[in-house]
Amino acid sequence: MSVDIRVARGESDLELVRAVRREVFIVEQNVPEELEYDQYDGTSVHLLAVGADGTGLGTGRLIFGDQARQLTGGVERRALLGRLAVLAAARGTGLGAGLVRAIEAAAAERGAVEVELHAQVQALGFYERLGYAAEGPVYDDAGMPHRTMTRAL
Repeated sequence: MSVDIRVARGESDLELVRAVRREVFIVEQNVPEELEYDQYDGTSVHLLAVGADGTGLGTGRLIFGDQARQLTGGVERRALLGRLAVLAAARGTGLGAGLVRAIEAAAAERGAVEVELHAQVQALGFYERLGYAAEGPVYDDAGMPHRTMTRAL
């Protein structure tokens, strides 16, 4: 599968980002639309995986700097990886891992030394295989059990 993972640039890329998130989170997982899109979307770095035909296949976002400090309990130089989504047709291809590594690289370029994410419990194994460690208790986010995970870069 030929895929280009890049930082989303311009409205056409952001439309692809929203389309992937809509399909995965709103349609498949029944996350209310008002919870899926938030105030961080406008200032985050969005990574986009695009197939050879130009269709969006996956996405994830990076929150860094002051906003990340606010969301991670004030931890310095920790970035927040979120909204990782891969369309069903592209799952099992390594695309999710590729997106995580691209987000980590973007975080490191911006001075982060650690990444935090809030994983759906059923995805813990996926993130553990990528070197993330779970911290703290399970909690509810958008009606689904989640757990905080971190990885040093």
